[in-house]
Amino acid sequence: MTSLQKYQGDVRKLVIAIDVGTTYSGVAYAVLDPGVVPNIQGVKRFPGQENMAGDSKIPSILYYRRDGTVHSAGAEAAQPGMELEAEDEDLQLVSWFKLHLRPEQLDSGEIKRSELPPLPDGKTVLDVFADFLSYLFACTKRYICQTHASGESLWSSVQDRIEFVLSHPNGWEGLQQGKMRQAAVMAGLIPDTLEGHERVHFVTEGEASLHYCIRSGLATDIIADGQNVMIVDAGGGTVDISSYSFTSTCPLTVEEIASADCIMQGSTRVNVRAENFLHKLLKDSAYGNEEDIKAMMDYFDKSTKPIFKDKKEPSYIKFGSMKCNDPKVNIRRGQLMLTGTDMESFFMSSLSSIVATVQSQRQAASSPVSTVFLVGGFAASPWLYANLQRELHTLGLSLCRPDTHTNKAVAEGGVSFYLEHFVSARIMKMTYGTIIGTEFNLPDPEHKARMHKRIVRPSGRIMLPDYFSAILTKGTRVQGNEVKSESYVKEAREAKTLDTMSAEITCYRGSKRDPRWVDVEPECFTTLCTVFADTSKVIKAPRIGPNGARHYVQVFDIVLMCGLTELQAQIRWKENGEEKRGPAKIVYDDNIEQLH
Repeated sequence: MTSLQKYQGDVRKLVIAIDVGTTYSGVAYAVLDPGVVPNIQGVKRFPGQENMAGDSKIPSILYYRRDGTVHSAGAEAAQPGMELEAEDEDLQLVSWFKLHLRPEQLDSGEIKRSELPPLPDGKTVLDVFADFLSYLFACTKRYICQTHASGESLWSSVQDRIEFVLSHPNGWEGLQQGKMRQAAVMAGLIPDTLEGHERVHFVTEGEASLHYCIRSGLATDIIADGQNVMIVDAGGGTVDISSYSFTSTCPLTVEEIASADCIMQGSTRVNVRAENFLHKLLKDSAYGNEEDIKAMMDYFDKSTKPIFKDKKEPSYIKFGSMKCNDPKVNIRRGQLMLTGTDMESFFMSSLSSIVATVQSQRQAASSPVSTVFLVGGFAASPWLYANLQRELHTLGLSLCRPDTHTNKAVAEGGVSFYLEHFVSARIMKMTYGTIIGTEFNLPDPEHKARMHKRIVRPSGRIMLPDYFSAILTKGTRVQGNEVKSESYVKEAREAKTLDTMSAEITCYRGSKRDPRWVDVEPECFTTLCTVFADTSKVIKAPRIGPNGARHYVQVFDIVLMCGLTELQAQIRWKENGEEKRGPAKIVYDDNIEQLH
């Protein structure tokens, strides 16, 4: 295990990493004192878990009152008797809310919105996310104040200098990151200012897990041997798969060697398949009502699923009382017996998808992978571990699993990510660019087919719209501080029209290596963000068109800072010979064309 370095900052700060999981959440932190080696710690005591000191996770659930206020959250919402209290007070339970935030295109065939537990009346997913962030932040403050010597004084010294690291699945993108940052503002973690926004950092769950594996010593032998490693972070909602190469040991540097994957095959899918099975099995039974099936699923989730390990043995779900009997569906004395084959069927799709994705990523990797680390809450499943180990062994891969709590991997890894940034290069998961106008070329058959779309610019040039100009292509390897850019030109009849400038950054998600026309597969193009700049002081070069009319031309670059965990985009231009850049804002763009 590599040692943390002394903190090089000038003032004391606090970094808090928050892992909001689909089923369970955790928090880790480190106090950063100048010249002192930081100590990464997990929050190990939450309200409602006082008798379970050392447990570093809480359920990702909340109860809401009908007026929209939070009644309870986390472990407090899972205490014995809460269901009765919820019934008496007409409370609404919210669970799996994180999945409402997922990108629509992420494994959309596997999970349907209708299968997700509903959000409370009048609440958006951002509202719920913000309420839960606020709760976790309050728990963290209480823990630090109660655990550290002079904790209150410590907190007051850093409360305006807290850096937050929010983790998210590999498949989440800029839109989801933007919503998470907005939720952090709503939760009171940061002020709604540029400086406040800059105190929120993002890390993928795969990369956070890598940091945890390095920090926990699990990767020590791999690093020493110069091998490559694949991280399988199996959580409640998603399974995140990432591959890395250790390129240097002193200092330790890591590079991504394949585009990271994210599949919706976490442990909650096991629950969904089990519940669908119970509804079919019990459709003609007296115990096929919603109340009994809910009780069965609660027991299944907490007791039956976690200990299942072998299809040769039956599994049992307890519910109701000793008087509950229905031999036709294997219910006896309040216990429903499931065959091992039935139990295995609930897990099988998740296993198959994980193995297929591991194979695919291994083939795409730029160098060979021989070792896989399994982390995350779902990794604790004895059936998943044993069967994944067997399947990967046939592929020539060895599987390792930390012997400590894998559920805290992402939170503690998030703090390590902020402090160390081991990963120096990443592989782009999709193609980024912008939609522009391109000069009409009659001999080109693609242009001829779009003659009806021709546009005449003030310069007299004939253009075709809806042309995709790629700036960064899928599979490209980029360094952490690398910048990609393309130059463009914009025309206008009035100079003042060029006082502001904007352009949409577009993602292409299709299979073409060189996508050009948006109208060929419009469903594959989505807007990532919009970049905006105040260019009122930029020189607008006057030009005279073929009909003698004056117009103005402005040249600018679209810049992508693409090696970070959060893609950033800017517009760059020259002003009095000096380079200027504009920050990203949400606006509508004008048509632009590429400068050749």
